[in-house]
Amino acid sequence: MKRALWVAAYAVAMAYLEAAVVVYLRALYYPAGFAFPLVLIPDRMAAIEIGREAATIMMLLSIAWLAGPRPGERFLHFCLAFGVWDIFYYVWLRALAGWPPSLLTWDILFLIPVPWAGPVLAPLLVSLGLVSGAMLLLARRGRGEGARLSAVVWGAGIVGGLLVLAAFTLDHDVVLKGLMPPPFRWGLFGAGMALAAAALVRAARSRP
Repeated sequence: MKRALWVAAYAVAMAYLEAAVVVYLRALYYPAGFAFPLVLIPDRMAAIEIGREAATIMMLLSIAWLAGPRPGERFLHFCLAFGVWDIFYYVWLRALAGWPPSLLTWDILFLIPVPWAGPVLAPLLVSLGLVSGAMLLLARRGRGEGARLSAVVWGAGIVGGLLVLAAFTLDHDVVLKGLMPPPFRWGLFGAGMALAAAALVRAARSRP
């Protein structure tokens, strides 16, 4: 668990850097306030942003690789790092810029391979699930209670993740066209979260 705490501390610090960069960008390109419909930033800056996001994922993968001696533990540490990073990104944004004004405020979540968008509450729910699931399974491993995950568990988790991804990306054209977003696809999002939660419960009850 010491390793997990250091991974979490790294993610909190990394979230501050990410939030600081976003504060600078919004001051430059959205001086009147960041809100939908969005005015697109110049193509060159958008390309730099995509590169920054790719670098962010690489940093999270790197700390997870260093933290875990086996693939399963590395995956769990990545989930932990990603979840903590995402949660504290919004914590720091709120502290530094007073944004978002509400958990239902829409945000651009990611740009690879297409823009992801949705209310801030949605990615926070995903990240809370990642953190709690990773900590639960890492604690089991720490007690020597490793689990053998079946194809059904992996399948439910992957399908659940794809449904959540679809909820974030199916309306990506509203970002590219500078339109107001439609109602968020909470039904699709909820189905994906339910499947992923079921996979986590099954994993927590499994035996080596």
